[in-house]
Amino acid sequence: MQTEIIPGQNSMLISIVTPTYNSAETVKDTLSSVAMQKGVEVEHIIVDGLSKDNTIELVKSFPHVARVDSEKDGGIYDAMNKGIRRANGDIVGILNSDDLYAHPDVLRKVAELFEDESIDAVYADLEYVERENTNKVVRYWRSGKYNTNQFYYGWMPPHPTFFIRRHFYEKFGEFNCKLRSAADYELMLRFLLKHKLKPAYLPEVIVKMRTGGMSNASFSNRLKANREDREAWRMNAIQPFFFTLFLKPFRKILQYVNR
Repeated sequence: MQTEIIPGQNSMLISIVTPTYNSAETVKDTLSSVAMQKGVEVEHIIVDGLSKDNTIELVKSFPHVARVDSEKDGGIYDAMNKGIRRANGDIVGILNSDDLYAHPDVLRKVAELFEDESIDAVYADLEYVERENTNKVVRYWRSGKYNTNQFYYGWMPPHPTFFIRRHFYEKFGEFNCKLRSAADYELMLRFLLKHKLKPAYLPEVIVKMRTGGMSNASFSNRLKANREDREAWRMNAIQPFFFTLFLKPFRKILQYVNR
């Protein structure tokens, strides 16, 4: 079932892919935030990795969900790729089962930016919030406007706010599942820097992300993530500055200061 469109409002179809695995604790917030979107047609695709809790029952209780597949996968990025292949929308966004849209007009505002045919992608700001209280902000990821030098200075847009025209996945590829924590970074590096797609910045918070991301869970995980970041540049045959990959985690510290 898809969101009803009011005559005169945006009729662009946006596909939202949500990977789930034992997500019953948080997925209801994710589903509710998509269901409440106004003024745009939404296709919500759930790709579940054979959850053992009641995730699927919760998902099926939301009539707006267009498709639910529960099957073995090779991890979160493999699940995202499956959802992308099954999407019918003009635009594709990824919303994880810990995350939620900040207000009911998020997707309408995203669609309005894509009405400009020269725009290939859209990104925005993100708030990290407490797991138990999504109104309590821990970090504020203010993306800022993009230019082609940004990646060299440790910049990347928050992936849950990143939307792109679906045909670019077909043209330039999906998530590289060889990377465990940096596949989203590599994909955006590939799309925006290597292939020079044109993004538009929506200067507001559109996603709330619960804290506890894999790459930040420990110092050893941060080191592994740094190695994967370096591999992302190598895969795309682009040479970063010697300080690029040190600036990337430093930017996260600034997110605590600037919230």
